[in-house]
Amino acid sequence: MIGYATVGSNDIAKALAFYDAVLGELGAKKAFDSPKGGRLYSRTKGKFEFSVTPPYDGNAATAGNGTMIALAADTQDQVRNVHAKAKELGGTCEGEPGWRGPEGGFYGAYFRDLDGNKLCVYRMGPA
Repeated sequence: MIGYATVGSNDIAKALAFYDAVLGELGAKKAFDSPKGGRLYSRTKGKFEFSVTPPYDGNAATAGNGTMIALAADTQDQVRNVHAKAKELGGTCEGEPGWRGPEGGFYGAYFRDLDGNKLCVYRMGPA
């Protein structure tokens, strides 16, 4: 199982503002800032689930082709709110909120962050 996921950024100040707001919609907060200038986020005290950071090797951050990180939401409203917040802050839509497959199963939305990293926010189960 995944312990945490990390995305890289070429403009860490903009990325932190983006993720502070977007992940805040899921109830995540800063767990701590990394020595390289990134930030680690958590919804659970004492652990972290997501981070954004400049690449450790000093090269430019690039979005992985075929790479996507999925963020679990508690409600369909959270899915819609996260997607809307990402777009409001300059992220791009990769799929509007809605059912993927039979209604009552997977409700999700897709977006890219300011560096082109693809993310999904989803909720399993009926409304």
